[in-house]
Amino acid sequence: MLTTDQRYQAVTSRDRRFDGMFFTAVRTTGIFCRPSCPARTPRPENVEFFSTAAAAAEAGFRACRRCRPDASPNSPDWDTRGDVVARAVRLIRDGVIDRGGVEGLAAALGYSSRQLGRLMQEELGVGPLALARTERVRTARTLIEATAMPVSDIAFAAGFASIRQFNDTFRDMYSLSPRQLRTAGSGAEVTDELVLRLAYRRPLDLEYLLDYLRVRAVAGIETVENGAYTRSMRLAHGPAVVKLSPGAGDFVDCRLRLADTRDLGSAVARARRLLDLDADPEAVEATLGAAGLGGLVASHPGIRSPGHSDPVELALRTVLGQQISLAAASTHLERLVAGAGQSLPGQLRAAGVDRLFPTAEAIAALAPEDWALPASRVRTIRALSASLADGSLDLGAGSDREEASRRLLALPGIGPWSNGYIRMRALGDPDVFLASDLGVKKALSDFATGRGSGSGQTWTEALSAASPWRSYLTHLLWAHHSKTHR
Repeated sequence: MLTTDQRYQAVTSRDRRFDGMFFTAVRTTGIFCRPSCPARTPRPENVEFFSTAAAAAEAGFRACRRCRPDASPNSPDWDTRGDVVARAVRLIRDGVIDRGGVEGLAAALGYSSRQLGRLMQEELGVGPLALARTERVRTARTLIEATAMPVSDIAFAAGFASIRQFNDTFRDMYSLSPRQLRTAGSGAEVTDELVLRLAYRRPLDLEYLLDYLRVRAVAGIETVENGAYTRSMRLAHGPAVVKLSPGAGDFVDCRLRLADTRDLGSAVARARRLLDLDADPEAVEATLGAAGLGGLVASHPGIRSPGHSDPVELALRTVLGQQISLAAASTHLERLVAGAGQSLPGQLRAAGVDRLFPTAEAIAALAPEDWALPASRVRTIRALSASLADGSLDLGAGSDREEASRRLLALPGIGPWSNGYIRMRALGDPDVFLASDLGVKKALSDFATGRGSGSGQTWTEALSAASPWRSYLTHLLWAHHSKTHR
């Protein structure tokens, strides 16, 4: 946790690394900003700090029109932590309140609405509804600036219950009506795609991310071509296709084709998790450097631990690909997608992406003879897909990582490697070290024989000191192995 003095120092130095980690409100102007706002630094006695934009807005402050605090990267805490408040934030960003209300959110977490509200109020200064309202405003502003949709349509697409609520919330946040904001915006024309920019904290090793996704791409649902990753997504109100590519400045370009615009917020949240855009690379590098791994970190500055847009898909892909090569796994997955995947509507399709990965229900319904795999592997796939289909195994944004691990390991044929990989990519656990992975073992062998970039410390010591960022260490070792064993 940052102290008040540390936060004020970040504001004084306009440190962009802290954008999204906290927000600075100025009592004399009634405005809140991101730490890097170029405006004149306020006097310390006039400043109040908030952990979320929702808390600043709830306290009566308006968002700065100059630095756009609502467009900051999100705090990495909400992706890395496993406690109930962090799980609630992830679910809210995935649209759970818009679909099932606060009661649905609380039920998904195993709490009463009152208990959950109290926990969030104590830590964030706001309850779940206020946080959801801020997410709706952010979604609506994106649609206002990126499309020519009627403002009334945008209100309901963003999750507002009425036009009046929509207008009042915008005036509270920006001191502008939605129509005034559009007048000041781009006035973009309606197209088949929404063109967005996703902010991140520097540095970002996007080359590694794209290469990692490329060698695991499954024809029909994803491609990596011309420096861009494109894939289909199954969302609450329909399918979508997202295309992610390098953008100008501290942004990744995101092009979205949505069957239903109500899924915009969820699609953006999943795209951010997929590329781990809310990570704090300096915190990761500082910890790994202090563990004696500075040389390894320096070889891939800005390494990320990629997540996935669909945890169910990731889990099934992980089990299907056990103990076989990536190429062999892709062959089996492509057959599965071609046979059981759902076709995308024509207006959503992109080059090489025309299907959705099959649902857990569809995979559970396949007969054993439909698989060209060993019987033991088929039993594992069927057990996993059945557990995901009936809800006894939850891998969603708000799932309890420890409970999910216990249930995974209780299934036949799922061991520590598969559980760890699913925790790392599907559940966003930042502290997974896949010690039994062949690529990791070969990279460690390089260090033992002097071909790596270690500092002489034992790996037992280094691994202990690398916590809580051992998922990033796993990716660094994979990147090292890939580079040195080509």
